[in-house]
Amino acid sequence: MNVAVPAPDISAPAADSGVSPVVMHTGGGFVPYLRKARAIAGKDLRAELRGKEVLSTMLAFSILAVIVFGLAFDLRVPDAGMVAPGVLWVVVLFTGVLGLNRAFGAEVDRNSLSALLLAPVDRSAIYFGKLVAQLTFMLIMEIIIVPLMLVIFDVNLFNGWILLALLLGTLGYVSVGVLFAALTSSTRARESMLPILLLPVMVPVFVAGVGLTSNVLDGREISDFGRWLLILGVYDLVFLTIAYVVFDLIWEGT
Repeated sequence: MNVAVPAPDISAPAADSGVSPVVMHTGGGFVPYLRKARAIAGKDLRAELRGKEVLSTMLAFSILAVIVFGLAFDLRVPDAGMVAPGVLWVVVLFTGVLGLNRAFGAEVDRNSLSALLLAPVDRSAIYFGKLVAQLTFMLIMEIIIVPLMLVIFDVNLFNGWILLALLLGTLGYVSVGVLFAALTSSTRARESMLPILLLPVMVPVFVAGVGLTSNVLDGREISDFGRWLLILGVYDLVFLTIAYVVFDLIWEGT
């Protein structure tokens, strides 16, 4: 004898199951947004502590570059301290490319980029998390090379204005660099494409940084180098805003 069993109603969630459906929230306010960015930055910093791929390479390159420049200019320039501002900013710019190449390149190599993009976080939070991690690497590198410049070039860069210029210049550099690293992450030639795209955009940072450092070392007043400081501040503000607005568009269709 066949008994008809009514089909279960699958349109309504089980009230007694105690399991709620997963909802991917990307909003939530400013504090949760900061937590998401901090989680992304923490992931990259922990990965670097385990692998030691990025920071060790940056430190080795920057130290060798300062030593080579010091030896080269000491043979041809009467006062090697005259070229110290240019050497400082050249080393910062070229060393930064090594770290920025790994900002998203490491995710591609580990096949984890898709998982990162599928995480229930705002895409801009990913950007700021990567920015904090790369900024940390850059600042650690600069903490090493500034004393080294004192030894090699006999130039004291421990000046408040120079350190502020380094901070602002590095922030602007990383803000643009992380954006371009995301743009080139899916290309096979990302190691060569990134510096080609990035370095021309860095000309204002380089010129302002060298100009401010030179004026401070020459003992000039803030009225003489204040415009360079203004350029660095405006550059940071403009490109951080642009990156926040357009970063989500980079991954359209990904």
